[in-house]
Amino acid sequence: MLRVSAIAEKAGIPSASLVCEGFVGQAKNACAGLGLSPLPLGVVPGHPDVQTDEELDHNIVNTTVQLVIDALTKSDETQHLAAEPLLDEVVFEGTLDEINRYFYENQWSDGLPIIPPTRERIDEFLAFSDRPADERLGVMLPDSRAATIWNVAVNGVMAGCRPEYMPVLVALVEAMVDPGYGVEHSGNTPGADTQIVINGPLIKELGFNYEQGALRDGFQANTSIGRFWRLYLRNVAGFLPHQNDKGTFGNTWRVVMAENEDVLSEIGWPTLAASNGLPNAANSVTIGRYTGAHVVVSVFGKNAEECVPYLADSLAQFTGWELIFTVGFSTGSYRPLLVLSPVIAKTIAKSGVSKEQLQQMLFEQARMPAWHFEKYISGFTNIVPGRRTLYDLVALGKAPKIYGLSRDPNRLVPIVLKPEHIMIAVSGDPWRTNCFVLTHNGMLGFPTTKEVNLPEEWRIKLQRAQRK
Repeated sequence: MLRVSAIAEKAGIPSASLVCEGFVGQAKNACAGLGLSPLPLGVVPGHPDVQTDEELDHNIVNTTVQLVIDALTKSDETQHLAAEPLLDEVVFEGTLDEINRYFYENQWSDGLPIIPPTRERIDEFLAFSDRPADERLGVMLPDSRAATIWNVAVNGVMAGCRPEYMPVLVALVEAMVDPGYGVEHSGNTPGADTQIVINGPLIKELGFNYEQGALRDGFQANTSIGRFWRLYLRNVAGFLPHQNDKGTFGNTWRVVMAENEDVLSEIGWPTLAASNGLPNAANSVTIGRYTGAHVVVSVFGKNAEECVPYLADSLAQFTGWELIFTVGFSTGSYRPLLVLSPVIAKTIAKSGVSKEQLQQMLFEQARMPAWHFEKYISGFTNIVPGRRTLYDLVALGKAPKIYGLSRDPNRLVPIVLKPEHIMIAVSGDPWRTNCFVLTHNGMLGFPTTKEVNLPEEWRIKLQRAQRK
């Protein structure tokens, strides 16, 4: 709504954007990100979801209506964003403690100590890119700030990355600015966080952990690159807590997950990146925003037929309101990620089951009663108005036919539209039978894969860097 309002205001047409009271701060910061501040807002006091019809009517009539009238009839000069520091400009000099305090007070750090981005350190990162420092990779919302090779290097230094990680960082930012990913939604209230998955020879060349503790901090490549992601969202995209990062509870950044490609090669399954269209041996990163993560403990069975029901049940049990991205808010954009431990992947594969066949089995078994599905999209929540059934939505052309095969409320319906919408990766402790489910934030952080492009003389540069 705010984007439409900004377009209208720039064209000289008065507008008013309706927001409830809890979103006023986010709306004001979003306006700044659109290059206009302030934009006229029609504020609805309180939160409509917990008000009676009478309370809502009273608040709108006595408060909101007048604010809308004022917005449409009174002019207000717009303000533009403050000037940014110039490329290569020194913004502060001091001791390590003084620099960290200065960065923290200016909201440039995440509260942990940062490595000061000196010119010498930045140059070490730039040496691992063949692209000009001022090259623009895209424009980052909400602050409409350019993503550049230079500020990738700056934030990489701050996060504690090594210079040789630079090609991975650039690929991540290229994924971040991809319109299909939807970085502008990174501050939405469920507080979803991005999981990065890396594939290719770089896993071993850069020392990523892909075995026991694959999602635990403690390994520099996995940990510092995960931290880089959050710092870049803060410092370049412009997401700040208590402002436009509105996660109700939120979470912290996730460490990078590396797939166990030795096991994938052994069982003949494609990597996650290959499933998303890249060559199987390509160095690549895949990103997606996930609303939650759940361990599937002690998967038991000697073949696929015995293991899959538990995995399918977990996919269905851990999926709740996210079903609005299957049918409702953004039909067909739900992409849960199932991470299999190597021993479970091998057990399933030895049954002669391919990755694609496993996706089909999960699709057929990861189901729930239609009435339960409907509760999540228009019963417990108010996403789909009118309390319509899935059968009704199919009849109206707003849901795929598979959801309207009968009116039986107890019929089982799938949690995703297609088998391939269940994403599968292999990582973690080689000898543990635990697996992992990440529930997905739909179009608000859609899975996006980018190839990592290495600079010329990569091997020579890597060897020199690793000797330091």
